[in-house]
Amino acid sequence: MNFARALAAPFLAACLLAGNAAWSQTYPTRPITMIVPYPPGGATDTIARVIQDAMARSLGQPIVVENVGGAGGMIAAARAARAAPDGYTILLHQVALAAGVSMYKGLTFDAVKDFTGIGPINTAASTLTAPASLPPNNFAEFLKYAKDHDLKIGHAGVGSYSHLAGVLIVQELGLTATQVAYRGAGPALVDLLSGQIDLESQSAVVGGPLVKSGKLKAYAVIGRKRYAGMPDLPTMGELGYKKLDVDFWHCLYAPAGTPRPIIDKLNAALRAALVDARAVRTFTDGGMDIFAKEDQTPEYANDLLKREIKMWGEVIRANKIAM
Repeated sequence: MNFARALAAPFLAACLLAGNAAWSQTYPTRPITMIVPYPPGGATDTIARVIQDAMARSLGQPIVVENVGGAGGMIAAARAARAAPDGYTILLHQVALAAGVSMYKGLTFDAVKDFTGIGPINTAASTLTAPASLPPNNFAEFLKYAKDHDLKIGHAGVGSYSHLAGVLIVQELGLTATQVAYRGAGPALVDLLSGQIDLESQSAVVGGPLVKSGKLKAYAVIGRKRYAGMPDLPTMGELGYKKLDVDFWHCLYAPAGTPRPIIDKLNAALRAALVDARAVRTFTDGGMDIFAKEDQTPEYANDLLKREIKMWGEVIRANKIAM
């Protein structure tokens, strides 16, 4: 009996592999759900809408965006982690996924073990931004001013990129500051413009026109490269603060166990979407960069998530941030 089982096991495994391969070849045969961790209208939802139609055309099936907000994007991630690994549920997420692993206690998923990368999408620079009424006019003046004042730094909510960047700014520059949480980027920007807060990590594409019109001041770029809309503005890394060479990014993931042939089909569709005319125009106008072609791989998306979990985990633990 045991001998018969031993002979049958490889045969059954081969049958399963063959069945999966055949099933993967026909994928997809019905609509795909793309889970987005924030409400409509924000940056992450915008990215989803940009790639949605182009990916659907490549795959030959509709892609339905499902906005699942709450808990800094962790509710959406938990839902995607529980989904069947069949390619019909995918997750578009960003920096908050990496940060949330260390920030939120009692998570029901493991971001590294429960997801597999489809591919990275884009990065976007932010600026260290202040109201026009703040006295300093450049970074050197700002640093001197900030050392002598208890600043109020606004952000779009706990766990948001602007919150994390604000924490990192205070940590790396050695400042004394009060973090002021808002319910979204819009309210924070309103108070920044009116001088109710002194500082914010503001999206370059939003902040750039306001700086040019004199309504805001920008002291540096928070990101790995300069922003084309303000080419004379140095990065924090160029100013000597390499730990602030951090990007706001988006990646596409699938539940762990999704067959590799399906991942490859989704990756090919994503690559096609990234060169779609509408996507290129949106990224260019929005001051966003897509990843280099050689980095648009599932492996890069996995490695990026691991690196960012480590980096933001250190920041979160050092500043005792917990939810």
